Amino acid sequence: MTPKQQAYETLARTMIKNFEKRNIEAFYCSTKEDAVKLALDIMKDGGTVGMGGSATVRETGLVDAIKETPSLHFIDRDVAKTPEEKKSIYLQTMASDYFLMSSNAVTIDGELVNIDGNANRLACLLHGPEHVLVLAGMNKVVDDVDSGIQRIGTHAAPPNAARLGTRTPCAVIGHCSDCHSPDCMCCQIVITRHSRHKGRIKVILIGEELGF
Repeated sequence: MTPKQQAYETLARTMIKNFEKRNIEAFYCSTKEDAVKLALDIMKDGGTVGMGGSATVRETGLVDAIKETPSLHFIDRDVAKTPEEKKSIYLQTMASDYFLMSSNAVTIDGELVNIDGNANRLACLLHGPEHVLVLAGMNKVVDDVDSGIQRIGTHAAPPNAARLGTRTPCAVIGHCSDCHSPDCMCCQIVITRHSRHKGRIKVILIGEELGF
């Protein structure tokens, strides 16, 4: 184990205790392969699984693993060919047993910091799916909420803009300019500081640098 891995594990233990006081269950996996195994163990046979747009979740390989698991049904929004099909898939996702996502930032004290454009991802975090699994690389850990918002503007929004091909200032200058562009990706800011429903939100911290 490298010094960085040791530091990640030590920090994760602290964060798991902080999540617990917020009624959020948290775990630490040193590798993405371990995280995929844990996520599959959490999801019960027969469950429906939806997800938001997440580079982190896809990088772990979890999506492919779910598709290869006969006992789970993956709600694949990428298969939608018409606006009507897209709407139907979003509604199915809202009613799914498990919703997969990452978090734009995670504070040491156990808060989730997320910024979104269409808010379909955040809508499912807040209400709807029976369970929410949040996979986050330790590169997304920040000191506090303000640091999380700054991280999103500097480190998350520009590469996401490049990935999605949005016409936003951050795609041109490389950092947030608090824009009101028609393609604005930063329309809603959601801070999850507590979960009223014990066990609904589960955070899997991963000792690798994943996503943006």
